[in-house]
Amino acid sequence: MKFGILILEGPYQHQAADSAYNFIQAAIKKGHEIVGVFLYDDGVNNATNLMDPPQDDRHISKMWSELGEKQGVDIVVCIAAAKRRGITDSNLIKGTRISGLGQLNEIALNSDRLVTFKD
Repeated sequence: MKFGILILEGPYQHQAADSAYNFIQAAIKKGHEIVGVFLYDDGVNNATNLMDPPQDDRHISKMWSELGEKQGVDIVVCIAAAKRRGITDSNLIKGTRISGLGQLNEIALNSDRLVTFKD
C-alpha cells in the first residue's frame, strides 16, 4: 500500500510527530511505500535545525532528517507555514525541502491513503 503522511503538529508539545514517525517506520518495515510526508501548520517546526534537546531526550528533527536522507522518504515543508514561523532554507534540516501546497496534492493523488497526524 502507498501512504501519504500529513503532519500538522510540532515536536515535543504533542504526540503527533512521534506517532507519525513510528507509523512510517512500521509501514516501511512491513513493505509499504511512503509516497511523501508533508509538514503543515505547526508541523513545519519538526524540520528546523535550531532544535537542541537535552542529551537524554529524543532529537526529533534529527530523526526526520535521517528518514529523509538515509531512507529516501520525500519530506516536504510547506513554504507558507514555514515562513510564518521563521523557517527558511538556511535553518532547514537536511533531507527535507520547502515547497507549496501543490506538493500535498501530489502526495495525496499518488497515495492509496493519506494519513493525518494531529492532536
